[in-house]
Amino acid sequence: MNRELTKRLHHDYMKVYRIAELISNGIFFLLIIGYLIAALLLDWTLMPVWICLPLLAVSLIVFTWIVPKVKYARFRYELFEEELEIESGILFISNVLVPMVRIQHVELGSGPLMRKYRLASVKVVTAATTHEISGLKREDAEALKRRIGVLAKVDDEDE
Repeated sequence: MNRELTKRLHHDYMKVYRIAELISNGIFFLLIIGYLIAALLLDWTLMPVWICLPLLAVSLIVFTWIVPKVKYARFRYELFEEELEIESGILFISNVLVPMVRIQHVELGSGPLMRKYRLASVKVVTAATTHEISGLKREDAEALKRRIGVLAKVDDEDE
């Protein structure tokens, strides 16, 4: 990939990823607290609490702070006339070329957290798999979706 021409995810995507992970870890913490209360009331062993608390701490550090930064740094994509190139991965880096002639349709989506930060994801669907570029500004995602649709000669079903 030519590093000057490649595009990256928007910086706000790291915030969204971190908030989502904090929510997941918060649910995990509530489950630990729930078990702790039940264990104290029902005289169960506290061993699962002592196992899960360090796991929660590791999860907070790794998935809330390290993974989003590495994912942001390693994800790149580039759109050409004949193909879409996507490079991603955390430990194992994959580089995928999606030929325009193989693309069946293109989807645009965003969840509540992504909408709050005006982000969206573009899903490129082929017969074999779906490739996702998640964490683009909404306007950039819409432009990318339309451009891929034109290059792949896909009808725009939204209009």
